[in-house]
Amino acid sequence: MIELYESQRAMRNMRKAAMQRGVVAILDVGTSKIACLVLRFDGSDPEGGDVGPLAGQAGFRVIGAATTRSRGVRYGEIDAMGETERAIRTAVQAAQKMAQVRVDHVIACFSGAEPRSYGLAGEVDIPGAVVTEQDVSRVLSACDVPDYGAGREVLHAQPVNFALDHRSGLSDPRGQMGARLATDMHMVTVGAAAIQNLAHCVRRCDLELAGIASSAYVAGVSALVEDEQELGAACIDLGGGSTGISIFMKKHMIYADAVRMGGEHVTNDISLGLQVPISTAERIKTFFGGVVATGMDDRDIIDLESDTGDWEHDRRSVSRAELIGIMRPRVEEILEEVRARLDAAGFEHLPSQQIVLTGGGSQIPGLDGLASKILGQQVRLGRPLRVHGLPQSATGPGFAAAVGMCLFAAHPQDEWWDFEIPVDRYPARSLRRAVKWFKDNW
Repeated sequence: MIELYESQRAMRNMRKAAMQRGVVAILDVGTSKIACLVLRFDGSDPEGGDVGPLAGQAGFRVIGAATTRSRGVRYGEIDAMGETERAIRTAVQAAQKMAQVRVDHVIACFSGAEPRSYGLAGEVDIPGAVVTEQDVSRVLSACDVPDYGAGREVLHAQPVNFALDHRSGLSDPRGQMGARLATDMHMVTVGAAAIQNLAHCVRRCDLELAGIASSAYVAGVSALVEDEQELGAACIDLGGGSTGISIFMKKHMIYADAVRMGGEHVTNDISLGLQVPISTAERIKTFFGGVVATGMDDRDIIDLESDTGDWEHDRRSVSRAELIGIMRPRVEEILEEVRARLDAAGFEHLPSQQIVLTGGGSQIPGLDGLASKILGQQVRLGRPLRVHGLPQSATGPGFAAAVGMCLFAAHPQDEWWDFEIPVDRYPARSLRRAVKWFKDNW
């Protein structure tokens, strides 16, 4: 636990050093694609890259971008190290070539790894009447950390709310007067092997890992508009191998989860159902796919081309209605699973229940209508925010996580390791039930 705290601190310091040098790379390691963006910071950050709500707004622009087909990644986790390493090298080299600059530091995001959310609470007395940085450190270390099991690591640990005496909902209590300080912290743990494999893979590419984040979190950062992040919204990031879920409230992520199914499962179903190669199935899904059948779809005929050498087998055709009949059950299964996770999180207790679909899989026509039927909320399709210098090809929903990573790199939220927590106070105590506090406190 202490090692993890120190390694996260080390990565944070590396990020600051990279930003001072002016260039850092963003790496989105997904199941279907690996995206790399190179950012240049123009030094307009008055706080020198500090974190937290009072940090200066670091100005940056994208000067290089590249994507390559992902290899060796399944369910958002690295499955074959050598193949993933080659794919990352390909993406990073292409982005460096476009940017005409060499990059040493990358900040990576990944999905999968079975994230689990915990809501923690802690409180301390303020000895000097004015809240100092040390008091914030003490209240964070007073949080009851659950025994989250062997083989797991903390990926995010963010204070999402401070309360000073009887005033709740403070984002930064430093400098304010009070006698008792309390905090709610949201902690996400993931499988340790997934983080270690990613860090090892990045090192094998001769790069330094200067930060790591959950794709579900950063996709929400870029796809949810400010009001949605403030009032309560869920971001459903439909990736290739897994679907990330993040819930935001008061501009903080308060819940994260993932479903081990995504767009590639739909492609595999098409491949099996129509007996065509995966590449053909992907093309058919992209050009003709959908989840809502109309009367016209029986007359929409799709020619199947294959190169098996069997002329009869290669010259077949199916109607679009048949294709929808294959795709819809799997998409429904993914959405039902998402709904179960949102119910478990107590999503219906939030004042606003907007759901935003993003990720490459969200581009299936008719998905938003089907999602609002199954999830029973207001659903919209989300695109990432516009970022300076981002090429047109990287503005689609499939790039929500990569663009969110840019925003995360420039303005990271306060995390546990940004404060000097005294080692003897290092938390390791009992479990508090996840998400209970936001029902009670908001």
